[in-house]
Amino acid sequence: MSLPPGDAPDNVSDDASGDIPDDAPDDRTSAGASGWITTPVDARLLRGALEVERTARGVLPHRLPARARGQFPDAYLERVETQPSGVRLAFRTRARVVELDVLPTKTVYPGAPPRPDGLYDLLVDGRRAGRTSVASGNVLTVDLATQSAEISPGPPGTARFTGLPAGEKDIEIWLPHTEITELIALRTDAPVEAAPESGRRVWLHHGSSISHGSNADGPTEIWPALVAALGGVELTNLGLGGNALLDPFTARALRDAPADLISVKIGINLVNTDLMRLRAFGPAVHGFLDTIREGHPDTPLLVVSPILCPFQEDTPGPIAPEFDGGKLRFRALGDPSEPGRLTLNVIRDELARITAQRAADDPNLHYLDGRALYGEADYAELPLPDGLHPDTAGHRRIGERFAEVVFGAGGPFAATVD
Repeated sequence: MSLPPGDAPDNVSDDASGDIPDDAPDDRTSAGASGWITTPVDARLLRGALEVERTARGVLPHRLPARARGQFPDAYLERVETQPSGVRLAFRTRARVVELDVLPTKTVYPGAPPRPDGLYDLLVDGRRAGRTSVASGNVLTVDLATQSAEISPGPPGTARFTGLPAGEKDIEIWLPHTEITELIALRTDAPVEAAPESGRRVWLHHGSSISHGSNADGPTEIWPALVAALGGVELTNLGLGGNALLDPFTARALRDAPADLISVKIGINLVNTDLMRLRAFGPAVHGFLDTIREGHPDTPLLVVSPILCPFQEDTPGPIAPEFDGGKLRFRALGDPSEPGRLTLNVIRDELARITAQRAADDPNLHYLDGRALYGEADYAELPLPDGLHPDTAGHRRIGERFAEVVFGAGGPFAATVD
């Protein structure tokens, strides 16, 4: 449900996928004396969010629904699901200048190198035509070891794009994948209307911080965004940094979200956190897939195991951050001799077994070994800067491989000709 600004109390969630009648009145815009047209942002302008929360200033996109958030009120999960990876504004306009008022929340890790401001990517008719950042906003200081956090409030700012081509065009503004972003208002020099439905298939993806976009420079350079562009699909990205943990509430979110294609990338966070043993892992995977199938019984569903991560291939977690010469690295602390401990190789073997077993009765279930996306040769060429996450070039490699193997001819998500 999408309500006009001011008619909803705080914390009311709008369903970003809700249908708006074609003949619904649109009184969202008003021309000011300066000639600007201000458009409050609401669910009709947003793609890639499962819910939109009304705030005192504007709206806050969420990538998990309120019911899921209420079942595990963890500060870390709250941060990552609110970081709008894959979320974008989509509208049609003749505007030559576009401004977006926002209140970012930037994360700072003491002892780690400063993180650059998050980037806003503007696309015109599917091609990137602008990129900017917003320096102001709240600052959230997080202790990497304990995850304790303290926030320092800051002022809103404006992402501004000028020199857009003349004529009517479809605009997308991809929000920073690493910054919580409260959206206040959209300002243009020509009227705005919500972009029409593209008719493209909706790809729903769930994964870890790599799927979330860690270490990629900008929001359209994370590997799921690259795949969406190459595969010609609409992305809903439930890549949740540190939280691909087979949680039942995430499975229900996937079950209930609209999707024509679904992929789940399972493994690395379970090893990182040392969350469970082999005895629990198999039933948890079955339960996760069973829940997804309740809502999507016949949808193509791809299970992807972890990409190569040398320090975790045969050593269990948990992992710990460490700083060497001001550079962040990770190391594994587990004992591989203990029975039942999970490593990446153990998880790959178990996922291959489970998907093969289930595929006998589920022909739309598929498996992909993550090392086909990024393996030993790729690590030699494009090493992981912190030992765990790829950089922008690594994201590009993973995205191009995924598009070729999964969306290409003969792949599980290849387009069919009616």
